[in-house]
Amino acid sequence: MGIGLRIAGRAAGQRIMGEGQTATSGAESDEIKRPATADAASRGYVAGQATRGVAKGVGGFLRPFGRVGSKIWLEVSGVFFLLPVLVFTPTLWRTRFSYLHGPDHRLFVSSAIVVVLFLYLGVSSFWRAGKK
Repeated sequence: MGIGLRIAGRAAGQRIMGEGQTATSGAESDEIKRPATADAASRGYVAGQATRGVAKGVGGFLRPFGRVGSKIWLEVSGVFFLLPVLVFTPTLWRTRFSYLHGPDHRLFVSSAIVVVLFLYLGVSSFWRAGKK
C-alpha cells in the first residue's frame, strides 16, 4: 500500500512540475541529453576562457618583477663570483716572483687561473645585468 502511494505521489508531483509523461522514447532522451552536454561544454569553454584570462593578467602583473629579479640574480651571482678573486689575489701577489721557476710556481699558476676565471665570470655577470 505504501508503494502505491509513493508512485501516485510521484506522478502527481511530475504533473504539477509540468514534466508530463515519465516514459520517454530513445530519441526524446537523446534530445534531452544533448542540450545538457552542450550546456556543460559551453560552461567548460567559458571557464577555460576565464582561467586563461586570469593567467594572462597574473603573468602581465608579475612580468616586471621577473625582469627585476633576473637583474638582481645576475648582480648577486656576480658578487659571489668576485669573492674568490678577493681571496686568491693576495696569494697571487705574494707568489708573483716565482711565476717562471720559483718554489711557488704551481701555487702562482693555480691562483692566476682562479683569479682570471672568476674575474671574467664576475665582470660578465655585471655586464649582462647592465644590459637588461
